[in-house]
Amino acid sequence: MPVDKNTIHSSDTIYDTFIVGAGISGIAAAIKLKKEGYHHFKIIEKAKRVGGTWRENTYPGCGCDVPSSLYSYSFAPSSKWSRLFALQPEILEYLEDVSDKFNITPLIEFENELEQAAWDDTRHLWVMDTSKGQYLARTVIFATGPITESQIPNLPGLETFKGETFHSARWNHDIDLTGKRVAVVGTGASAIQFIPQIQPKVKSLVVFQRTAPWVLPKPDLQLGTKGKMLMDKLPVIQSTWRKAVAGSLNVINFGLRNPSVLEPVSTAVKQLLKVQIKDKALREAVTPDFTLGCKRILFANNYYPALQASNTQLIPHGMTRIEGNTVISANGERHEVDVIIWGTGFNVSHPPIGRKVIDAKGQRIADLWKKTSPEAYLGATLRDVPNAFLVLGPNVLVYDSFIGLAETQLDYIIDGLKLIKSKSISKLTIKPEVLEAHNQKVQKHLKGTVFNAGGCRSYYLDENGRNFAAWPWSLATLKKRLSHFNMADYDVVIQSSNKAGKKAA
Repeated sequence: MPVDKNTIHSSDTIYDTFIVGAGISGIAAAIKLKKEGYHHFKIIEKAKRVGGTWRENTYPGCGCDVPSSLYSYSFAPSSKWSRLFALQPEILEYLEDVSDKFNITPLIEFENELEQAAWDDTRHLWVMDTSKGQYLARTVIFATGPITESQIPNLPGLETFKGETFHSARWNHDIDLTGKRVAVVGTGASAIQFIPQIQPKVKSLVVFQRTAPWVLPKPDLQLGTKGKMLMDKLPVIQSTWRKAVAGSLNVINFGLRNPSVLEPVSTAVKQLLKVQIKDKALREAVTPDFTLGCKRILFANNYYPALQASNTQLIPHGMTRIEGNTVISANGERHEVDVIIWGTGFNVSHPPIGRKVIDAKGQRIADLWKKTSPEAYLGATLRDVPNAFLVLGPNVLVYDSFIGLAETQLDYIIDGLKLIKSKSISKLTIKPEVLEAHNQKVQKHLKGTVFNAGGCRSYYLDENGRNFAAWPWSLATLKKRLSHFNMADYDVVIQSSNKAGKKAA
């Protein structure tokens, strides 16, 4: 029987915590809450299964550029990985296995999407309006992730195109690309993975590159049955591998904070291009004109060979307009195509969750972010948004495993939730002066990093030119800052009575 959208599920229940999203962060949040003895929480997921970005992205060749040993939960190592760098199907299977193993799956209400989360300052409760009704909660964890909303450029004439178009994050598997004339727009992380997969099938492939990325060789290999059996019998191999990968990423992070350190690597990669690409014009076209690390570093072994195939043409310009089935680049080149695939990334500077959250002053977060750029305290708490936490929020990203970052941040968040409960706190809000001082310091120290000074325009910088994404210090510093929830950073209201007049869950 379908649930009435207007049903108020919270009529006799107030949840301690409400988790929005069952991707890598939401799954970890639920597991960690259970471990701390929390059982009165609710988790909703808009889709039919867990997985987040690994559920949504199913394009050919989709995989992770962080080794599987580190791109996995610290509390759930796996010996099932078939490669050093896992592909999407295995990662999704892993997330589903972990959710089942820790009995999280039965707790998730699937096909239930958050429509609006509004703070009720009278009752000190969150009112959660969803596609399946309304809920009340004392605290909220927004685990919706930073990579959720694909973006497609609104090019002149797009409506006149008679062929098929789709974004890589919404791959249309019903379309057979065999023998088709295909245009790919963008050369980011997704494009360099799916281009080598479709190139052998298509009649012709035109790749529109606005900015040449840094593409480094990927040290990938198959593990094989014996390798998986060995890791299963000797867990120390897995833990040692994990530590080694983490150490190498720390070196990369040091270089990103100190761009001059990466200059020898840049020189070596450019020399390697002379071996990888014989055609001088193509080599010049794919040689980046900015410092290594300014934009996301990409890893692939089959991308450059695909660009050199006889049926592939790289256009070192963006696509500017469309006339029927003719796509036109910035330099005026015209190409007839049957299919356009958008490899144009995601809207990460303004996460969709901002459109759904109403703060204590009745303001929509997305409206505020348009004026001031997204900002948070340690990527977790927002101005005038009490009793709520954001996982992988603004200025918390370092070059590491998103899973590891989420775990670290969730330890801080759950420490805060425990204090709210143990001290009978009804309202906890980050102090404006603490938030402002933190973000001023973050922006000051970002100025010397490669993200800001590397000479590129990346998704780290929003339309205001402000770096809303990167963490300017080491991962160790981030972990230290997140190791303890400091109540002195927050304004606190102690609960004097059950203001909601409801039965506590």
